[in-house]
Amino acid sequence: MPASTKHEFYDLLNLLGYGMSKFGLPFIKAFGFRTKQDFYKYFVDIGIVETTSTVKNRQDLFDPFFANKRKGWWQKGNTYIHRKLLIDSLFGDLDATTFADVVRLALTDTGKIKVGTETIRPVIKSRFRQMQLTGVEAEYFFKAHYSDISQFKNASLEDARLFGDGYDFQMATTTTVYLAEIKGVRQCSGGIRLTEKEFLKAEEYSINYGLVVVSNLDDQPKMTSIFNPINELKLTKETSSQIQVFYRSESLSW
Repeated sequence: MPASTKHEFYDLLNLLGYGMSKFGLPFIKAFGFRTKQDFYKYFVDIGIVETTSTVKNRQDLFDPFFANKRKGWWQKGNTYIHRKLLIDSLFGDLDATTFADVVRLALTDTGKIKVGTETIRPVIKSRFRQMQLTGVEAEYFFKAHYSDISQFKNASLEDARLFGDGYDFQMATTTTVYLAEIKGVRQCSGGIRLTEKEFLKAEEYSINYGLVVVSNLDDQPKMTSIFNPINELKLTKETSSQIQVFYRSESLSW
């Protein structure tokens, strides 16, 4: 048996739980159903889940994060908050009808049923692909829990991901500026890779460069922080040759 308890359609179920908790009946009606029970049964009928309780339970996980008068599984505290924050970051500005389009994309990805996605806006499709990246999920877990790392406890966070300069976040305390690079691992073990930029930045900042590995993303994520990773990890240099394709126009007067 695999170590992970992750459901085969984990991402879809998280989207369903989020949509039902945040929007309630308007989300269900966007799929043409009048009641929750009919909506739950639909996912049993198409083979996504074995019982309707699986869909209901996923709503219970997200209920504590929304003011919807349902307590849900409040006993779990913030165990699932990083998943809510990840979905928020990509789809938090959508209404119930447009968020239903995101779920249709996830349904199509399961291969269980083909749903018409031709009219879904390209930007929604691009956001959906971002959600599936391990690194993105790890970064949002870090943003929600970085203060658990002693060096970052009272730090302010500045997002540097768009710069592509060898680190993801700058963490500043009253006395020290750290750089943080975040890596995600789906299971409890596995290797990570540093790009050349990340390696050189880690070498430059040494003890003020923190590599944070978010492991076990498929179940209960855990952060491991390694400062001065160039000295602390055994790293093997590897090279790869990639062909870059681009298209150049003729010279024009602009």
